[in-house]
Amino acid sequence: MKKYFIQKAPFVVPTTDGKLIEEHHGLATTNNSAISIAHMIAPPGWSEPFQTPEFDEYTYIIKGKKQFIIEDETIVLEAGQSIKIEKNTRIQYSNPFDEACEYLAICTPAFSMDAVNRED
Repeated sequence: MKKYFIQKAPFVVPTTDGKLIEEHHGLATTNNSAISIAHMIAPPGWSEPFQTPEFDEYTYIIKGKKQFIIEDETIVLEAGQSIKIEKNTRIQYSNPFDEACEYLAICTPAFSMDAVNRED
């Protein structure tokens, strides 16, 4: 039995906002509830509702910029920068800029719609 797994077919999460989400490891692909790793591309003008996730989320920016509103503070990350946002923190993610933002998101425990707690 091999002690490794190479992900060659990530799960592409269906979206309606133009965002590409490719989950490489996590609940949707490998049934791993401990961690999720996703490659994402947020198009210019993209945003999500505020949320208060029940997981820690790490984001690493590969290309472009991404805006974070964390509680009442606005932060912009650029390529080569990363951030850890602790669970149970109210946050909004967006890309109000003119170019796409490519990034990796790692959640512990794994991302799930039940645990993200998005606001209406």
